[in-house]
Amino acid sequence: MSTASAQGLSAQGLKKRFGSVTALDGLDLVVPQGSLVGFLGSNGAGKTTAMRSILGLVSLDSGSITWNGAAIGVQDRRQIGYMPQDRGLYPRMRVHEHIAYIGRLAGLDAATASSRASHWAERVGLDQRRDDLIQELSTGNQQRVQLAVALVHEPTLLVLDEPFAGLDPVAVAMLSEVMREQVASGVSVVFSSHQLDLVQDIADQLTIVADGKTRATGSASGLRRSSPHRFLQVEWEGGKSPEWAPPAGTLLSAENGVSRYRVSAETDSAALIALAATVGSFASITYEPPGLEEVFLEIVAS
Repeated sequence: MSTASAQGLSAQGLKKRFGSVTALDGLDLVVPQGSLVGFLGSNGAGKTTAMRSILGLVSLDSGSITWNGAAIGVQDRRQIGYMPQDRGLYPRMRVHEHIAYIGRLAGLDAATASSRASHWAERVGLDQRRDDLIQELSTGNQQRVQLAVALVHEPTLLVLDEPFAGLDPVAVAMLSEVMREQVASGVSVVFSSHQLDLVQDIADQLTIVADGKTRATGSASGLRRSSPHRFLQVEWEGGKSPEWAPPAGTLLSAENGVSRYRVSAETDSAALIALAATVGSFASITYEPPGLEEVFLEIVAS
């Protein structure tokens, strides 16, 4: 492995069984330095187990995890910011107190922990709630606290398990911006999410897993282009769809004069559009690969 490719996180061949259940079955995950990787999979696919193994919270049966080309160790793991899917906050602590406390546990002195806690409380939009008890906060604001807790010690790797769950659009925009800021400063970020439209917008690379195995990796656009299918959508003039389908294509829907067809990715798009024009006049026509959600379903079902 070259020095350049070794920078960041590399998890290879992760295997883990819990009794008769295989949680990880050779899973691979690479998060290059200063990149934002979306980690996608259905419930039970192995995402949380893989993330917990990176932090040393799950003991693997086999496989390797390296950080910057060397086996990940205790000191490396102290530089990880972790945001679990299930909240791990102390409900009777106050916001600023809680963030500073976690900073102290991470090795910061009292003054630095307090200063960082003030900074992150403000950055996540809780500066006016700094003296509120955690248990008094809404679900979304508790999620904001968890983000501040994950960042207070200025980690070099962020592991975020469903960080957008329970957040309103304003908080989603804030979190997305914070994640981009961290990546711009050289931090490696891996996050899981079921909100595929959001993942597509912010992630540099995607890793899709199913049944504990890595099924696909690449950019959202690259994975979409790799699909064996394309979709043709025609808005016909006059508001009525003709009884027509492309050769070897499938009519998926025809409503209100808009027809949607699935064809092979090997189809000549120009010839197909020209053929559609012989059937009737259209107001608009699009030919594109499937969306990320459709690609995800194709991959996990394969």
